[in-house]
Amino acid sequence: MSKDKMRGWVMTGYGRENLNWADLPMPQAGLGEVLVKVAAVSLNYRDRLVVENGMGNELSFPFTPGSDLAGEVVATGTGVTRFKAGDRVISHFTTGWQDGELTAIKGKYGLALGAPLLGVLSSYVAIPQDWLVAAPESLDAVEASTLPVAGLTAWFSLMELGHLKAGETVLVQGTGGVALFGAQLAAVHGADVIATSSSTDKLTRLQKLLGENVRFQGIDRQRHAAWGEEAVRLTNGRGVDHLLEMAAGDLSQSMAALKIGGRLSAIGIINGYDYNIPAFPLLVKNLTVKGIFVGHRRALQDLVRAVDRLKLKPIIDKVYDAADLPAALDHLERGPFGKLVVRFPN
Repeated sequence: MSKDKMRGWVMTGYGRENLNWADLPMPQAGLGEVLVKVAAVSLNYRDRLVVENGMGNELSFPFTPGSDLAGEVVATGTGVTRFKAGDRVISHFTTGWQDGELTAIKGKYGLALGAPLLGVLSSYVAIPQDWLVAAPESLDAVEASTLPVAGLTAWFSLMELGHLKAGETVLVQGTGGVALFGAQLAAVHGADVIATSSSTDKLTRLQKLLGENVRFQGIDRQRHAAWGEEAVRLTNGRGVDHLLEMAAGDLSQSMAALKIGGRLSAIGIINGYDYNIPAFPLLVKNLTVKGIFVGHRRALQDLVRAVDRLKLKPIIDKVYDAADLPAALDHLERGPFGKLVVRFPN
C-alpha cells in the first residue's frame, strides 16, 4: 500500500450493509494535532447503534465509527506540547470536557468520538492532543483500549461521583464491559459485589475472576424476576449502596434494590432510551439518580494512575483482527463477558 493510503472502516450510509473495509487517505497532523498509529480499538454497545442508525446523530458520510483507541504517536503537528513521537496514548471520549461539571453540550449528544465526531476504526488517526491521555504503563494496547468508555464510566460512577467506600455494596447489571469494570473497582476498594445476569455460567465466571477474598453474590434473573427484593435479602434487609443501571426501561427493581439514601448511576440503554422511575421509592428512600455521560479527561487520567497502582487488568472476551469487525459486532449483539477489541496490524 502506498504511503498516502491506509486501511479503515467507513460507512457510506446507515446499516451494516453500508459498512466497508476500505483504502482511505492517510491523515496528516494539523495544528495542535498528533498522528496516532492505531493499535487497538475496543467496542461498545453504542458502536453497534451508530452503525445501525447513527444513535440519534445526523452523520455525514462517508463516516468512520469507533471511539476507544490505544496507539502510538508517530508525528506531531505545530503547537503540540503534551505528546511526542513514541508516546503511547488512549483516546478521551467526551472531547472538550477536561474537568469539573459538564457545563455545555454541543449538538444533541455532545462532541463525542465515534458519533457525532469522526471515529477511530482506521490504521491512523489525526487527532487533537487534548483528546488523548497517556496510556497506562502496566497494560498493553489491547487492554488499554478498554478504558476510555467502559473503564471510565465505571470509575466516574463509583469513584469520582459515588465516593465508594470499603464495606459498601455495589450491584452491577450483567457482565459487559462497564459491569465488570465496576465489579473489579468495587472489589479492589473493599466493597461487596452483587451481579445480576440471566446466565449462571457468567455469574460463576465473575465470582472466580474476583477471587475468594471478595464477598460476591450473584442473582440469576431467570430465577428471580423480583431481583431487587433478592438484593435486599442478600444484604440482610439493608439494600445496596450503589447500582450501575445498564438496562433502562422499568427501574422498579433497581429502586427496590437500593438502600435508603442509595445511589443509581444511569448508564445503559439496552432496553431503549426511556427510564421509567417509580416515584414512591425514589422519594421515600431519598435516592440519588445520576446520569453518566462517561467522564472528563482528568478522571480518565486518575483511572490510568489507579490501573497502574492497583495492577487492574481489564477483562477481554475476545480479540478480533481489524478486518473482522462484522464478526465482532455480531458477538457484541450476543452479549460478551467483558470487552471485545479489534486489533490493527503492526
